[in-house]
Amino acid sequence: MCGILAVLGCADWSQAKRARVLACSRRLKHRGPDWSGLYQCEGNFLAQQRLAVVSPLSGDQPLYNEDRTVVVVANGEIYNHKKIRKQFAAKHTFTTGSDCEVIIPLYEEYGENFVNMLDGVFAFVLYDTRNNTYMAARDAIGVNPLYIGWGSDGAVWIASEMKALHDDCPKFELFPPGHLYSSAAGGFRRWYNPEWFAELVPATPYQPLVLREAFEKAVIKRLMTDVPFGVLLSGGLDSSLVASVTKRHLIETEAAKKFGTELHSFVVGLENSPDLKAAREVADFLGTIHHEFHFTVQDGIDAIEEVIYHNETYDVTTIRASTPMFLMARKIKALGVKMVLSGEGSDELLGGYLYFHFAPNKEEFHKETCRKVKALHQYDCLRANKATSAWGLEVRVPFLDKEFIDVAMSMDPEWKLYDTDLGRIEKWVMRKAFDDEEEPYLPKHILYRQKEQFSDGVGYSWIDGLKAFTEQQVTDGMMKNAAEVFPYNTPINKEAYYYRMIFERLYPQESASETVPWGPSIACSTPAAIEWVAQWKASNDPSGRLIASHNSATPAHTDAAAHAKGNGKVQNGNGKVANGNGHINGNGKVTANGKANGALE
Repeated sequence: MCGILAVLGCADWSQAKRARVLACSRRLKHRGPDWSGLYQCEGNFLAQQRLAVVSPLSGDQPLYNEDRTVVVVANGEIYNHKKIRKQFAAKHTFTTGSDCEVIIPLYEEYGENFVNMLDGVFAFVLYDTRNNTYMAARDAIGVNPLYIGWGSDGAVWIASEMKALHDDCPKFELFPPGHLYSSAAGGFRRWYNPEWFAELVPATPYQPLVLREAFEKAVIKRLMTDVPFGVLLSGGLDSSLVASVTKRHLIETEAAKKFGTELHSFVVGLENSPDLKAAREVADFLGTIHHEFHFTVQDGIDAIEEVIYHNETYDVTTIRASTPMFLMARKIKALGVKMVLSGEGSDELLGGYLYFHFAPNKEEFHKETCRKVKALHQYDCLRANKATSAWGLEVRVPFLDKEFIDVAMSMDPEWKLYDTDLGRIEKWVMRKAFDDEEEPYLPKHILYRQKEQFSDGVGYSWIDGLKAFTEQQVTDGMMKNAAEVFPYNTPINKEAYYYRMIFERLYPQESASETVPWGPSIACSTPAAIEWVAQWKASNDPSGRLIASHNSATPAHTDAAAHAKGNGKVQNGNGKVANGNGHINGNGKVTANGKANGALE
């Protein structure tokens, strides 16, 4: 994980301008504390702050072709770089061990039409001095952040984070995932065009071994590293499968030859939180060297402003989940670890959030997964990347591997639906694929543990503590005038108002507020899914508590967590959630503040 900044087409290329570009680039030093580099050709500047994970002794940037007429700065991990190196061994002289150097021979061979040949995650800018053109590209899903802005002098600014360009660009925005920007063509074009983007319902039958193999390949390729690494382990399904597959295949990798076969795992939580207990159990089963980090509600509150500065968002659920991750990342980096694997992306691909239980049919279920995956760059990808890179820690996410996405999104969504009659809970397809009786990947009750919101899994009092704190910081009078103070994306509760105040102080530009998504949400749903259940429209709390059930969901008692009959539909009658404190208990009954409001029929 690195930080890049390119300023292209400046009318001014004085020493003062160079110094300004350097100063802006240094705002990204947390992303790349190991080295920095700057290239200048007249009014074109390419800068990078490097975190050395692959080839730490020879991968400094900018990168060049043989006669230094093509220049690249990149923040990326290209997992098929060795294959590409072999392809161009006779045509190109490689001068570094950087996996990103393969971008140069691909460009020289195919022009701008090569981005889909890269297997990995990336954000890069390439400048060609021979014709004074440049291109930039971002990975398929937007795992790596990127922004683009326009200076008043006509220059184009491209940066890993908003903080490197927001003071110098009257207008800036998110660089869209799966796109490239070409100065020669004069704008953006999409390079990532998978079939699922059309949101047509697929019909490929569920093949558990195909799903398992695709995921194992995704994990194995992400073990490409020349520095110590570990896994984030909350004890939930996703992180536990990442840890299990990593542990099983680590011995086969080059990393094992350098660092041995012991695997380090990390978890964060309040004292006695659900994640701490579950992670400890998984770590014991897998035999990892386990590190448990505790924090208090006050620790989290004290870090909120830093979290908003680094994550560049005022989205409530993102800040809630980012704060424990931000605190944990600092501890991990202090142990000498530079890279970790994590489980982001599974819930979006497979419909793992609890609100998916209420999808009215498989068509709506599939469309919602498509919407969720398309929006990941503004939510979980942003959180995982920025909360950890704040401390120079790189996160890799196997679930968002392009090949695994193709397998998961081409599956008939009928298999993903929550169905108690068939004994299927959320993400059943993944659980079943790794349910190996002879060589178990995980203990059965962990394999079938129900989903926790990350911000709840670290301890249920975390969100309650945030609400209580922000209730004291924001008055009723402030809320009354919220629409006048914040006419764009007006905060709907005091917690959101508090985060927005901090964000506006750090990033006051109108363009900054427009980079943050907004809209009604329940348990991480899109606004479209709010239409599934009438009661959700009345809630102003985006957490999953309105529909959450904190019960294990093993095959023997999946109906204990039932939200509805059949495929998770909400039937008319007395199955109404009374208010935002409602939970569904182990008997499938809706309760609010401990009082029964009637069974879900």
